[in-house]
Amino acid sequence: MESVDRERAGLIARGWRWPWGLIEKFRDKVVEAARKAKKLGQEDPRRIIHSLKVGLAITLVSLMYYFNPAYGDFGVSTMWAVLTVVVVFEFSVGATLGRGLNRGLATLLAGALAVGAHYLAHLPGRPAQPIILGIFVFLVAAALSFLRFFPKLKARYDYALVIFILTFSLVSVTGYRDEEVLELAQQRLSTVLIGCATAMLVSIGICPVWAGYDLHKLVAGNVEKLGNFLEGFSEEYDRVLDDGESKDNKTFLQGYKSILTSKNTEDSLANFARWEPGHGRFRFRHPWKQYQKIGSLAGQCAYRIEALSSYPHSHIQAPTEIQSKIQAACTNMSTESGKALKELASAIKSMTKPCSVDPHIVNSKIAAESLKSLLETHFCEDVDLLELMPTAVVGSLLVEVITYVEEIAESVHELSSLAHFKDAKPEPEPEPEPEAEPKPTLEQPQQLQQTIQKFSRMDGPHHIITISGSLSIKASGTVVNVTSTDVTKGSKTKSNERQMRHVFSF
Repeated sequence: MESVDRERAGLIARGWRWPWGLIEKFRDKVVEAARKAKKLGQEDPRRIIHSLKVGLAITLVSLMYYFNPAYGDFGVSTMWAVLTVVVVFEFSVGATLGRGLNRGLATLLAGALAVGAHYLAHLPGRPAQPIILGIFVFLVAAALSFLRFFPKLKARYDYALVIFILTFSLVSVTGYRDEEVLELAQQRLSTVLIGCATAMLVSIGICPVWAGYDLHKLVAGNVEKLGNFLEGFSEEYDRVLDDGESKDNKTFLQGYKSILTSKNTEDSLANFARWEPGHGRFRFRHPWKQYQKIGSLAGQCAYRIEALSSYPHSHIQAPTEIQSKIQAACTNMSTESGKALKELASAIKSMTKPCSVDPHIVNSKIAAESLKSLLETHFCEDVDLLELMPTAVVGSLLVEVITYVEEIAESVHELSSLAHFKDAKPEPEPEPEPEAEPKPTLEQPQQLQQTIQKFSRMDGPHHIITISGSLSIKASGTVVNVTSTDVTKGSKTKSNERQMRHVFSF
């Protein structure tokens, strides 16, 4: 009996532990989800604001369904306004405007075409109407689906093509059973336009998120990351060659990796930015394509840097004497290229014309030429080619990087011209200090006597003091600190070494 009671007690205990375990797991999952939500909000607080804006827009447009006057005019079609806000409202203003305009125009054109198709299908008579409508639906759906494969149309008007197919098909099919097809198209168009207008007004009017500004900041940041890597790489390269050790904290050498995956983001931001109106320092037809060009060049440069980052730590190293000869040229190329890229990034951020980039590019090209001339000499003929290869590859990759830096500089100059960047304000030159009035030299007794007579306007004999020391003038007179003094009165002279304080009242 005791064993049976123990088994029952164990079963009951395990039975109680199981629901408590589920509760603890559920609590842990809730805490983890809250932690992730907090992290997302802290990374970009605009995400929280966007969520609130979407809720506000849907609430505003859903009021049409609650009030009888609006519901009486549109009926069940009122829900199309709510649906439109849900599918149109995007994170940035450009994306919202693009989807809203695409949906509005596609609904208008597709509705008009569907009404025309319904009218043509009605002419032969009722029996032939479904066949003609089916042919129209097939032709429109097939043609527009094929157009979606064109890259330019897919980039900017893919959503409009989808909505065109959807609207045309719905109006054509439902119009067969409903004789008031024109009223149906009008209600559908009105509710869609109301939804689009609500989404666009809320997106622009409340804490707008501009895709153009994000693209501007992203491209400038990518160029700056390249510059930070190249400047840090020169220090790392010198440290590895000199000490054989690298820096423990090398996070500044890892920033370029985000550039390798930013191409799609840049393209989508540039596409959205074209829909945006003028805002801030960006005009309506701002040259957003030029940002794509700079971003593409930065990405290609980042791939060279990806290959370059592993060579200072290669297990195969050239002899020390060869590395020391090549080290200076590689360091100069990397440092000057990094400075040029950072100057370009600063010019993009401030939207000013780059004025101090060319000297850095010239210096890097001079270092590249010196490296080429060094490799053309015969100083490394007796060296194993395998040992020389890592050092030569570093130099070769840096030469390619310089080429891309020069192309990026040309693209930034072109951007500054197209976007009408302001001229950089020259740094104010320091004002020259006023020249101090020459102090009277008191080396000769006659000069001192003339000076005393000038200020005291007194005649007669005077004490003549030749001072070897500092002279400070105050409002009350002249204070003289003397360390070695000759005092003369007539023909008598005393010479001694002491400190004196003599005040002349002028």
